[in-house]
Amino acid sequence: MNKYLLDQGGALRITNLETFTVFAPGAKPSFAWRHGLPGSSPDGYVSVLRISTDEGVEGVAIAPRPGSAPIMADLVERVFLKEFIGADPLQRELLWHRMWELDRVYEFPINILGIIDTALWDLAGRYYNAPTWEVLGGYRKEIEACASTSTFSTVEEFIDVATQCVELGYPALKVHAWGDARKDADLCQKLRDHLGPEYPLMYDGSAGFDMADAVYVGDALYEADYLWYEEPMREFNITAYKWLAERVRVPLNVGETSDGSFMNTADFISSGAATFVRTSTEIRGGFTGAMRIAHLADAYRLRAEPHGNTIYARHLCMAIPNCTYYESLVTSNPVVREAGINEKGIVMAPRGPGVGLPLGPHYPQELEPYVVDLAESVQK
Repeated sequence: MNKYLLDQGGALRITNLETFTVFAPGAKPSFAWRHGLPGSSPDGYVSVLRISTDEGVEGVAIAPRPGSAPIMADLVERVFLKEFIGADPLQRELLWHRMWELDRVYEFPINILGIIDTALWDLAGRYYNAPTWEVLGGYRKEIEACASTSTFSTVEEFIDVATQCVELGYPALKVHAWGDARKDADLCQKLRDHLGPEYPLMYDGSAGFDMADAVYVGDALYEADYLWYEEPMREFNITAYKWLAERVRVPLNVGETSDGSFMNTADFISSGAATFVRTSTEIRGGFTGAMRIAHLADAYRLRAEPHGNTIYARHLCMAIPNCTYYESLVTSNPVVREAGINEKGIVMAPRGPGVGLPLGPHYPQELEPYVVDLAESVQK
């Protein structure tokens, strides 16, 4: 039992942390990302963390990356049990800071750093009998969904998929293409010609370019009036993004995959590189880290766009005032509109207490599509 945490007061106490291994079926049909990246994951297993309390209230969170199960089991046994048993689960801020202290020694994987926090926000929703987005503050009850493509084979197929997305009611489209600057630029301009001047378009480079190619694509996106240009280069060198922002006029959307949560985002913003920033529960430090990013961006009048087609992203979209779209992954042709998005391309706020995942350990068949979506989204 950790005396530092136990001395903080409060009646509710954490009594156990445990993990469950959950089958995550591969996407069917399988799909591709840009050249150089693996495609959709095959069948595999992910990990669910469950936190229990002395009053019977529980919370869960998923570590969605394939191979996470043994890592989570080890960390729970070796670190988390001795650190968090006896702590007050409603002191989320304290426990979030404790995870950062522990990270100084253990160097948690980016998708593990926020998992305690995520489970605690789920627990809080169940404790207060409210959806997590409402406990986070609550801003809206619906938002438009952007169709976010995987990578298709040809320009013609992309145009076909884009047409279907419009017909299915999606009010905007984000493209993941091949990672070839000339081909991607040509595709983006042809999509603009096909969809007309008013339809919102975004492009995600999936970190495939160096500076020269990033500038080339950025110029094409500006000419085609794209709303944002996302992750053209790896995000470890913020100076490189500053230089890119000085060379292109299309707005940049940055800070999706680099370590450091809101602190790293702060450097992107101070460099002048950001018009949009990415935020997420899974890889930006849990709900607490994601909300810090959103509030930081809002202070500079920037938008913070939740990443991925996950239940966590739906909660963030409803809690954050300065975001534009929920990102709905489109991976098949013919296109199948994601469950929970209506014919006008609107996704509604989750209902019910907490995040909305089963507490386990026996997970029903209906969880499987969620696990696939979460794993594929984080992999991207």
